[in-house]
Amino acid sequence: MFSEIGQLIFDNESVAKTQDFNMGLEIEMQRVDETGELSREPYPAAAGDEQTNPWITNDFLETMSEVVTPAASHALDAMHYLYSLNNALRAALSPGELLWPLSMPPRLPKDKSQIPLAKMGPKKEAYLKEWVKRHGFSAGTPSGAHINLSIDDHVFEMVYEHMQDRFPERVELENYLYAIIAQGFLRYRWLITYLFGASPIAEAGYFNKGEAPDHPVRSIRQSSHGFGTKFKGDYTNVQRYVARIEQGAKDGTLISDYEFHGAVRFKGNQNLSDLPKTGVKYLELRMLDLDPSSSVGVRTNTLRFIRLLASYFVMTPALHPEEVAKVMTRADEMNENVATERPDQHCQYEAAARAMLQRLERYANQIQLGPEYQEEIQDLEERVDNPSNTLSARLMTHVSHNSLEAYALKRAKRYQDSALQTIRPFKGFNNKRNLSAEELKTELFSGSWMPDSGLQ
Repeated sequence: MFSEIGQLIFDNESVAKTQDFNMGLEIEMQRVDETGELSREPYPAAAGDEQTNPWITNDFLETMSEVVTPAASHALDAMHYLYSLNNALRAALSPGELLWPLSMPPRLPKDKSQIPLAKMGPKKEAYLKEWVKRHGFSAGTPSGAHINLSIDDHVFEMVYEHMQDRFPERVELENYLYAIIAQGFLRYRWLITYLFGASPIAEAGYFNKGEAPDHPVRSIRQSSHGFGTKFKGDYTNVQRYVARIEQGAKDGTLISDYEFHGAVRFKGNQNLSDLPKTGVKYLELRMLDLDPSSSVGVRTNTLRFIRLLASYFVMTPALHPEEVAKVMTRADEMNENVATERPDQHCQYEAAARAMLQRLERYANQIQLGPEYQEEIQDLEERVDNPSNTLSARLMTHVSHNSLEAYALKRAKRYQDSALQTIRPFKGFNNKRNLSAEELKTELFSGSWMPDSGLQ
């Protein structure tokens, strides 16, 4: 079952370290008023400077707020950061403002030209205007939960010590392991879409006439109806990933290399061209819709499942390089099929989904993970057996007059009221001071619970 690297990790009793991924979260949510329209209030001053604050900012629209957590060594730690920062953002909102809990935006006006794009400085704002010209306004409005995942340094140290004949430079090992994890997530993206897809319909104004799916789906956002450009990346290795994006920017298919927003992105050097030699430092996973059953858009068990998948991909055999392109093309087709299925119908890949979850359960047993992982897998198996338990199917029970607005506003008001009852609201951004990760930790948690190490 294990690959050569996986067996090496297992034999050196380091398998537990493959679970020690540092994890950072980026959660986007639209600011709306109490009637369900995009807010017309200015960017909340108490959230700090929108162009320089690394922890609360915006994306695409002035109303699309984004909370960014520091990297944490445990899923629970990442969630504590997220809850605290989400509460800080909510406390900064104007009276009557709410955070829309769904991935698909609230109803959009016919004249979208008056909705302000995010203020990100002249260069970025020019990029956004060109993006809207190419893709249209609506395509930039869906929100999601992004996970930034980095491998524990101990894994690299141990493997590199034993495999320098195969990887003369450590950066080669780093790029290799991140590439095979990326391939794994893309290969099984369809399963993530089935289990966590939560955008079955769009509100009024999102689609032009005749463009919407003719029935509710599992995930508009994760389908071809979703976000932005459909440019396909090359995940064979980091060098080919970079070359593909740079060629897209050179021939004008992409506005710039920044426009590549694949379901997985290699992150590291700011200069994309240097990435193969400086090394990938983490993966950005962009395949989760917002979970409206959580005030922060994602649940701890979901993060645990993502970590389990990443660990499994590290430990098991990788695709042969000549197979990657074909497998990725097939994976894209499978994801599109799953994303556009009716939410209450059994998945056409149900047998494959069940087999993968059973494989993960055996793997979790083999490396002796805790009962929380077993419970999560069992819950997800129930979603496979009973599609009515998936997030999108549950959402469909709240649809009224082809809209989820009433449900979304009820949730948004409940979450806002709860946040405003926080005993010690965070006020660390009031003077627009940019806090380091360590300063943020002290400001958020001093005198109460403190997260573990793992800050980057």
